[in-house]
This record gives sequence, structure tokens and C-alpha cells, in this order.
Amino acid sequence: MSGLLDRRRGARPAREAVPVVLTDRYSPLPRKVLVRVIGYGLLTLGTLLYLGPFLVQVATSFKTDADAVGNPVSLIPSPVSMAAWEIVAGSNPAYSVPVFRWLGNSFVVTISVTLGRLIIDSLAGYALARLRFRGRAVVFAGVVAVLAVPGVVLLIPKFLVLNELGMFDSYSGMILPLFCDAVGILLMKTAFEAVPAELDEAARIDGAGVFRTFWSVILPLVRPALVTVTILSFQGSWNEFTHFLVATSNPDLATMNLGIARLTAGDLQGSQQFPLKLALATLSTIPIAIVYVFFSRYFMRSGNATGLK
Repeated sequence: MSGLLDRRRGARPAREAVPVVLTDRYSPLPRKVLVRVIGYGLLTLGTLLYLGPFLVQVATSFKTDADAVGNPVSLIPSPVSMAAWEIVAGSNPAYSVPVFRWLGNSFVVTISVTLGRLIIDSLAGYALARLRFRGRAVVFAGVVAVLAVPGVVLLIPKFLVLNELGMFDSYSGMILPLFCDAVGILLMKTAFEAVPAELDEAARIDGAGVFRTFWSVILPLVRPALVTVTILSFQGSWNEFTHFLVATSNPDLATMNLGIARLTAGDLQGSQQFPLKLALATLSTIPIAIVYVFFSRYFMRSGNATGLK
């Protein structure tokens, strides 16, 4: 009845609200997707900026001397030349570079230093984290204080000590001073402190000694830290230059970096030869890249691999 009266009075019936649906063509991009796109774009840009010099280095090693000077940042050699790599491989009798001797010395020193740091750093880190002995705080303060000392300051004392001990121009003089480092000790100490102390108590109740507890119970639980020390030790000792510079003057004991530096300052002094220099630099980079790729999955793991049973 009321509806009939409303019609006679001229009132219009109310219309039902129709929802407006925006098509995908005009809908705005969700904020999460936009943030992700921007993030991936920045990561891609950063990757290109980071890998750019390495790509230029590899490309230049296949260039001729004239092309390397005329087009220093070009990624396409024109023409492609293997002259630099022939010298590196020793197949060019006109130019002799003892690359394989340098590589052999580098591997001997690097592997020895890496193994030594794994043993000494882990033992020292376990002692500082678990054992209670007089002077432990002083020892830890000394380890931390070493990080504040610039390495350049120690060059002359290193030379004097090595010369006095008769270790100059020897593998022992190149290896032993690098057998442990403060960073590795601190990393291992932090990793051991993250392991529950109840595991040590349980091992001692079962009759295990200090070393057996360290070796069989605690050490397997800190594998991510061991892998981190391995990567850092290998990279640091492979790229070491200043210590080897004062530890040896014998060309037969030169490592890869030391040999490249002496070659550049000697036979290549005053000449450009960018392809040869960058070919040697590329060859020196390959072992570090292989080690990092091989251990990367362990390096990226979290240290939360410990637990109680």
C-alpha cells in the first residue's frame, strides 16, 4: 500500500547498489609485488656493478695489446687473441713465466695455513669458550687487541724475527706466522658458546676427557663455523702479499700474487701488456671462486644446528 502511494506521489524506487569491479588493466600493482620488483632490480644492478670489473678482466685477457689499450672496457675482444694465455701456459718460448711454480707455492702455503688455522683456531676458541683457567680474560683481551693493530706496522718486526730465527727464505717462515688469526679464534669461540653446556656435562659423566669432548661431541656441531674459517683462511692466505714480501726474496718461493707483482715491476716495468696481466689475475681468482662455490651451501647455513637429545 505504501509503495503504491509512493508511486502516485512520484517517488522513485531505490536502486540496489551495484559493486564496481576494476579490471586487471586498471588495478594498481600490489605493494608487495612492487617492493619485490624494486628489490630484484636493485640486486640485479648491484650484481652487474660487482661482476662488471671481473667480466672486463676476463675479456681483456683474450684481447691483443692494441685492442686492450684502444677499448679497455669492451666485453667483446676484437680480434680474439690467445697470446696472453699461451704465455701463461708456458707454450710461448719467447717469454718464460714460471706460473706453475707460483701456483705450486701458493697451494702449499695456502693449504698448510688453512689446516693450521682450523686446528689452532678451534682449539683456542674452545678453550676460551669452555675452559676456566686463570688469565682467560687477559688472553681474550689480547686476541681482541690484535685486531686493532695494522698489519703494516708488523712488517719490519716480522722480518727481524724471521731473520733472527733463520726462517727467512723458507716455507716455515711463510707458513708458521700465519698459522692462527684473531678473527678465526673469535668466530670459533662464538660458535662454541652457542652449543649448550649440558652436552659437555653429559660427556664428562660418560667418562670423556676434555679433548674427547671437544673432538667427538662439540666440534661436529659447529661445522658452519669451521667452513667459514676454511673459506676466510683460504682466501686470506691465497691473497696474502705483504707477509710473503718480507718473508722471502727467493724467486723459487714466490707465490702467485708475489710473482705477479714482481713480474709487473720487473720484466713488465714500463710496458702495458694488459692482456697478460689480467690473464694472470684471472688465473689467480679461479681457485678462490672454486673453494667458495664448493663450500657456499655450508657457508650459508645457520649455526642453529645444535640441540639436546
